[in-house]
Amino acid sequence: MSRTPRAQTTQGSGSTGTASGTWRNWAGNVTSRPVREVSPASAEELADAVRRAAEDGLRVKTVGTGHSFTSIAATDGVLVRPGLLTGIRRIDREAMTVTVESGTPLKRLNVALAREGLSLTNMGDIMEQTVAGATSTGTHGTGRESASIAAQIRELELVTADGSLMTCSRTEHPEVFAAARIGLGALGVITAITFAVEPIFLLTAREEPMSFDRVTAEFDELHAENEHFEFYWFPHTDNCNTKRNNRSAGPAAPPGRLSGWLEDELLSNGVFHLACSLGRAVPPVIPSIAKISSRALSARTYTDIPYKVYTSPRRVRFLEMEYALPREAAVPALRELKAMIERSPLKVSFPVEVRTAPADDIALSTASDRESAYIAVHLYKGTPHQAYFTAVERIMTEHGGRPHWGKVHTRDAAYFEKVYPRFGEFVELRDRLDPDRRFANDYLRRVLGD
Repeated sequence: MSRTPRAQTTQGSGSTGTASGTWRNWAGNVTSRPVREVSPASAEELADAVRRAAEDGLRVKTVGTGHSFTSIAATDGVLVRPGLLTGIRRIDREAMTVTVESGTPLKRLNVALAREGLSLTNMGDIMEQTVAGATSTGTHGTGRESASIAAQIRELELVTADGSLMTCSRTEHPEVFAAARIGLGALGVITAITFAVEPIFLLTAREEPMSFDRVTAEFDELHAENEHFEFYWFPHTDNCNTKRNNRSAGPAAPPGRLSGWLEDELLSNGVFHLACSLGRAVPPVIPSIAKISSRALSARTYTDIPYKVYTSPRRVRFLEMEYALPREAAVPALRELKAMIERSPLKVSFPVEVRTAPADDIALSTASDRESAYIAVHLYKGTPHQAYFTAVERIMTEHGGRPHWGKVHTRDAAYFEKVYPRFGEFVELRDRLDPDRRFANDYLRRVLGD
């Protein structure tokens, strides 16, 4: 294994010891200034970078595309950029798995799998994140039976705090596998992930406006009748937009080029961006804009391959808070949220998103051991968010909510110990794998304790 001299800067491959500037996340609400950045081109080079950081007494964190709204990836030590750790290592058609380098963006993985006639079973609604960043924070879509991206992991390879390379699965280091699929970057640096895949299939999406009262009254029925159900409620209105995705025998019938551009780009991004900008400048107009916006999207049905149905472009920048609740608490909490907004002076320009997930067996998954529903609230970038998010968080925590690890929240280890039955199991494993807190930062100190 080679060692790169600390003063040397390499181009294109290898761990670099270059001085670093300021790092910012996608939303611009988190910044950090690491001592140096490294760009390893292999698991071995990454392990060497971790050992060198330990020699220098520095912490280590990896950043992907910066789509987390928390400071989970921020560091004042060594910042690992995984841009050279990309691509598919192997496809096993007998086991129906794909092994992919940790820095691979989900978009590239989805496109590559589609070319091979394969697909993940479920995914979130954006695909800009790296596979390691998305899984480590618990990124999810919506599903009656199919769960988060992390729940589709079959094997993980990671570099631990002593610079060792560890592979874990249900049969190899199963106690690590049980936690590391959503590891928050606290247990090691992921170098490769093996996902379960299946032959590519078609989904029919049915988008339909619906009233708030109807959606909430029929929520259990809509969830039970559809493989993937979600909806958006527009604050200051009684209007929602619903989306039902179900497997289809075909044929494929994607949105027309013009209609797709009108819905996904012009209305959902272009016009919406202008509306948010106006609302930020003149908050009293937001309710009127919301009434117009919520009526602009019309019903449509289309059929396409999974990633083209599950995901959509998100070009309007925002801040987000999301809580996972027991599924039976979703409608009561949503009604409380609506009542809170209506009696407050708050002006909210972004819709509220509601999704579901089945229970899973990952220690710090927001759906760990319980069927869950997610309520996500957003505000346009640059809009004061504290009053709204504080009021929302109060409602969510009263229902035993678990915040998304990569989205804005104020909870700490004492709270998580109450809402995660296996929290102690994760902390004990962290003590064993990273006793010196090589992968710690302020965020992990708050949410995991020290």
